[in-house]
Order: sequence, then structure tokens, then C-alpha cells
Amino acid sequence: MTQLLLDIRWNDLLDMAMVAVLLWTAFIWLRRTRARMALVGLGILAVVYLVARRLELQITTWILQGFFAALVLVLVVVFQEDLRRLFEQIAVWGLRRRSPNPAPDTTDVLVRTVAHLARHKTGALVVLPGKVPLDRHLEGGIALDGLVSGPLLLSLFDTHSPGHDGAVILAGDRIRRYAVHLPLSNHHSEVGEGGTRHAAALGLAERTDALCVVVSEERGTVSVARDGNLRRLPQPEALSAEVRDFLERPTAAGGSAARAWGRVVHYWREALVAVAAAVLLWFGLVAGSGTGDRVIVVPVEVSNLPAGYRLDGVDPAQVQVTLDGPRNQMLLLDPKKDVRVELDALLVQLGRRTFQLTPDLVSHPRDLTVIAIEPATIKLSVSTPGGGTSASAATAPPPPGAGSSR
Repeated sequence: MTQLLLDIRWNDLLDMAMVAVLLWTAFIWLRRTRARMALVGLGILAVVYLVARRLELQITTWILQGFFAALVLVLVVVFQEDLRRLFEQIAVWGLRRRSPNPAPDTTDVLVRTVAHLARHKTGALVVLPGKVPLDRHLEGGIALDGLVSGPLLLSLFDTHSPGHDGAVILAGDRIRRYAVHLPLSNHHSEVGEGGTRHAAALGLAERTDALCVVVSEERGTVSVARDGNLRRLPQPEALSAEVRDFLERPTAAGGSAARAWGRVVHYWREALVAVAAAVLLWFGLVAGSGTGDRVIVVPVEVSNLPAGYRLDGVDPAQVQVTLDGPRNQMLLLDPKKDVRVELDALLVQLGRRTFQLTPDLVSHPRDLTVIAIEPATIKLSVSTPGGGTSASAATAPPPPGAGSSR
């Protein structure tokens, strides 16, 4: 283990860091994906497959092998929407795409209008786009391209207006579309007591990075949906801080770093699991792919002692076995269970007491090789049928079949 740590280079650290970031991103994506239960099902099938292979259930193994052969196609079908959203986010991050931000006056108009709608318990749904394109998530609606103003917003959400149940899409200081239908969320527990507007706001927030503002016509409350979460504001005036925080998304290097660190702190459990998995993968696939040797002390086991003979002692009782092979196998090796030295003592009835230890007398994992045994000769002390004890030091090589190999 010490030698493995000394062999780590700077590019190995960079490799582990990149894998940790990718795994951390994947863990967060899995938490937010709507098809995560499908992954649980695939995991259960994988466990069943491993158990079937272990128990040699040939038909079950054959069927599951055919299923996993088409696993890539299954994943594309099941996670089609989630994968498309993931690739969109990667493209947005890589291209540094920005959405037009409304002017401060527009934000004030929006906050005042939403507060007015909340006081009069008039339902409303306003969408402020982020960096991710919204078009493929929107249905219906009427193009407007009008300047944002209080009277215009109030008229669009007036209960006598034919499009008051839909959403209004902003783009900078202009209203791009109104009476738009948004995708509904399936997370009923997250929506809670909210109605269709809240489900639509959360549905869009789960798929994009937009900020959705909802006014409940039943309770007169204001809620915001963002990053897959729906929160009710303590008072309508608190919307100003929410919009300002959304519009001031950091774009500079320092701000991006601070935002990234904030996400790491928020998802610290996933970060720890990702780092541990990256380190284990490096040790198993990179460092473990090399070869090395390991010296272990193994007791000598004597078997096949002829009837009427009693074993009084083995000198030495333990030997040092040097194994060579992949380092990952060395790390997983359990000397007490995986390595044995077993000597066939059948020839003691011919007077032999000294035996040469050869690699074929050592039982060990298949991927490892015995390169040395120290000492290579052991001596047995046995009681003979006549009642005497013999420990002959004859050193002549044993005839064929002197030892049994495992």
C-alpha cells in the first residue's frame, strides 16, 4: 500500500479529480431524475443476475444476459427525457449561453404586480427564463412581444381573459408569450396543497433552470419554483430578493467558483461518495493493474499421514511464501483463507522425514504466482509404529509423487 501511494503522479490526481466530478454530477442528476426508480429496478436485476451466476441457474442467467446485452437501448428509452436535459445543460455550460435579464424597473414592476395579484387572490404564473432553452417544454400560447408593465400583466391574468390560466413568459423587459401551457410535475408531495399552476411551475423548474413565480388564487400566497424545488414565500414582497438572486447568477470566475463550492457544500454526501469511488476505481483499475510481490507467513499443514504414525512436530512450522501478481489481487488477499501450504506425508512410511517445498504444494488464488518459499526444506518428527521417534535429515530428492499439489 505504501508503494502504491508513492507511485501516485500529478496526472493520477487529476484523473481521480475528474472522475470524482463526473460521478458527483451523475449522483446529483440521479437524485433529480424522474426515472430514478427505474435505476433501482435495474440494480435489483443486476443482483439477481449475480446470484443466478453464483448458483449456476443457467436459464435465469441466459435470460438476464440477453437483457443486459440490450441495456444501452433500454437506458436510452427509459431516460430519454433526462438524458436530453443533461446534454442540454452540458451544452449550455460549455457555450456559456446567457439569457436576457430584465432591467431593475422591470423587476420592480413584476414584484408590485405579483403583490397586487396576491392581495386580490388572482392566480398567476410568470416564467423568467434561465440559460436552458424553454421552447421544447412550452405548448400553445400566443406571441405578444409587449413591454412589461403593471396594467398589461393585470390584464393578462384577469379572470375574464381567455389566457389567464396559462403562463406568461418574459424575455428581458418584454413579455414574449402568454397563455402558455407548461409540463406538469409528478412529484405530488412537493406540490403539496398547490394546484395545477404549482405543478406546472415545478414541472418546468425540474426540466430547466428557469424561475417560475406562482400566485395562488385560493390562498393568495406567492411561491417560487427553481432548480426542481417549490417554496412558498413568507410574504409577496420577499419576491424581490428571489428575483434579484436569480438575475445575479455569477458569471465571473470568482462567482462561478463560489457557486460551485456552494453546490458542493449542499451535496456534500454525494461529493464524499464520488471522491471515495474515484479513489477506489484508481486503485482497482490503474494502480491495481500493475504487478507486484508480497511476502506472507503461512503455517505448514501436513496431510495423508500413514495409519499408525503420529506427527510430533514440523520444523519449521511456518514458511515465508513470496507471491507475485496484480496489485489489486494483493490488496484483496486474505493470507489466512486464501493461501495454504499442504504437505503430503505418505512417504514417511518409507523413512522419509525431510521434504522439499515446491510451488505446486502452495494453494493460492489463480491470478497469483509463487516465486519463492523460504525455507524450501522442512523436517517432520513422527512417532514410528515401533514406538520410536524419528527425525531423519535425509536430503535426497523425493521420488515422483512425494507431495500433493492443490
